[in-house]
Amino acid sequence: MDTLAYTPAWRLADMVRHHEVSPVELTTYLLLRIERLNPLLNAYLTVAHEQAMSTAREAESALARGGPLPPLHGVPVSVKDLIRTSGIRTTAGSLTYRDFVPHEDATVVERLRRAGAVILGKTNTPEFGLAATTENRLGDPCLNPWNRERTAGGSSGGAAAAVSAGLGTIALGSDGGGSIRIPASFCGVFGFKPSQGLVSHHGGEGGMELFATIGPLTLTVRDAALCLQVISGHDPSDPTTLRQPAPDFVNQMEGNLAGLRVAWSPDLGYGRVDAEVRALAESAARVFETMGCHLEEATPATGTPLSVHNLITMADECAAHESLVAEHSDLVTPHVKAVIGHGRRVTGADYSRALRARERIKSQMAGFFEGYDLLLTPTTAVTAFPLGQRPRAIDGGEVDRLWGPFYMAPVFNITGQPAASLPCGFSAEGLPVGLQVVSRWGNDAAVLRACAAFEKARPWAGKVPTLEGR
Repeated sequence: MDTLAYTPAWRLADMVRHHEVSPVELTTYLLLRIERLNPLLNAYLTVAHEQAMSTAREAESALARGGPLPPLHGVPVSVKDLIRTSGIRTTAGSLTYRDFVPHEDATVVERLRRAGAVILGKTNTPEFGLAATTENRLGDPCLNPWNRERTAGGSSGGAAAAVSAGLGTIALGSDGGGSIRIPASFCGVFGFKPSQGLVSHHGGEGGMELFATIGPLTLTVRDAALCLQVISGHDPSDPTTLRQPAPDFVNQMEGNLAGLRVAWSPDLGYGRVDAEVRALAESAARVFETMGCHLEEATPATGTPLSVHNLITMADECAAHESLVAEHSDLVTPHVKAVIGHGRRVTGADYSRALRARERIKSQMAGFFEGYDLLLTPTTAVTAFPLGQRPRAIDGGEVDRLWGPFYMAPVFNITGQPAASLPCGFSAEGLPVGLQVVSRWGNDAAVLRACAAFEKARPWAGKVPTLEGR
């Protein structure tokens, strides 16, 4: 049974259909594994044991009746605790919601259930998803399965740690400034941020409406394509979703990359990257040359976009949470109070200027992608660092206190482009390194295809952390 922990979701779905494993056996096994290993990692804030087993039994009954089955029938998954789940506690990583049990699902959860998935529970996140590491006042920090003295990243840190530790092969996360890609890189799993508008926000907590989108963290690229196929598409409850049908991501991820124009940027022109991380990511970028791509070093001329992201995010979070924070100030972390305080000081003129700057950045990036099909960068500037020790200096120079290790992620939230982090190697300390793969807005299938081709050339799914009690 232990091989099931790291069996890809698409394969588990096939095994269920062909009666090689039952939904009840699979769910029972993973719940027991979570019970044994989650205390070491704090990847889950809530384990939905009773609901998961009930869903698994229903899946087993449907299997016995025969007939067509949905694509994730009987496959256990997890959901980030910023995303509402009917009948399962949804805390948003905050003491203010510690007892909140929604009566409705977020649209993406409703679609997962309709696809036959079994919800195992809710994964750890910082309060309201407002940090790139996963600590909150609900309990202990989320730890990295590769080294439990290191952070798992954030804000989808629990999701990444769960997939990395074999506590569910698909995890639903969200990304407003790198929150899927950062923990995917730190934990050595695949993380995909879709194009803005492809996936519904409805039922997600948080205020980053202009930047955030929900997406998968998985063992394999095909798992991500399968999940994206299920959750994508127009939602009348979310006016920002696109009205055209979502592409067939699973079928479109196959194909060679010969002739693609690929840009490699080691630092996006405005930050510092650890020398070892840069070397491993560049070596991975060179793999695209062996697949027939035309690779050259080039960087989009966007300037430094972090101030634009910061200002809009702080104002939007203030609009979303100011009254809650005022009412429950004693329960809220100092970091969230600071974000709300900064947001309160943003004027209408400031916000207007930031929105116009955002449009300029989007235009500059669109111009860059007229010459390239893909852009490759390191996902993060460093590997996972010790808890509470965010680097103040990288590669011999001081870096931004907030964004220093993560500055290559948020620009693609500003532009709304699809971006993925794929595992591309390990540091001398044995910590994972991620390569970020980006394409123009709406070209999600191309990112998945490129990542799938890399996965065939440099497979990563067999490399898993060693955990006590595994």
